[in-house]
Amino acid sequence: MTYVIEPPAQPFVSVAGETGVFPVRRIWCVGRNYADHAREMGADPTREPPFFFAKPGDAVTPGGLLPFPPETADLHHEIELVVAIGRAGRNVAVEAALDHVYGYAIGLDMTRRDLQAEAKKLARPWDLSKGFDQSCPISPIAPAARIGHPAKGRIEVSVNGKVQQTGDLSQMIWSVPEAIAFLSRFVALAPGDLLMTGTPAGVGSVKPGDTLHGTCEGVGEIEVSYGPAGQV
Repeated sequence: MTYVIEPPAQPFVSVAGETGVFPVRRIWCVGRNYADHAREMGADPTREPPFFFAKPGDAVTPGGLLPFPPETADLHHEIELVVAIGRAGRNVAVEAALDHVYGYAIGLDMTRRDLQAEAKKLARPWDLSKGFDQSCPISPIAPAARIGHPAKGRIEVSVNGKVQQTGDLSQMIWSVPEAIAFLSRFVALAPGDLLMTGTPAGVGSVKPGDTLHGTCEGVGEIEVSYGPAGQV
């Protein structure tokens, strides 16, 4: 096959302890999957069906020093467990969902909250608030064959050394197997898909010059620092 323009580079995430990398296909995100976060966002944390939004695959970045994103005065951090799908599936049963998981990582769903609030008010899509460049810092993936399938464990993020978000994976409204099964009813999952599983309470603003450090017990950690917009 020939292309009329140069094809884009394949986005990828490193794998802990491996020389090979995980190619990224799509990024799906579960909205409001922790009750306390749902409350802080003004929503009812009942066990209603989960909803999803997407980020482009090339939003992934390993972290480090990043430019502060343009067109926002209210950038927010959202720390999340990330599920890396390694096996295709459609209409996956909850009981079989973990068979489709390659591994896990810790990630940040960075959000231009002011743009998201305006989109919500006008009933418009969230794409520019969630899917901007480098909006998805992700740690190296820890293979499930090595760490198992974490269903509990502390997850948190600090900003400039002060803990801002903290929670436990066991507090998810919809578990990882349930989220995988539900999503697979609407789209065919494929190797390379990532699923961000929601964030605990404590989301807040990030400014140029801030450093974020995220951890998830038994999974990994990530660090991100923001420089001036467009200068990194």
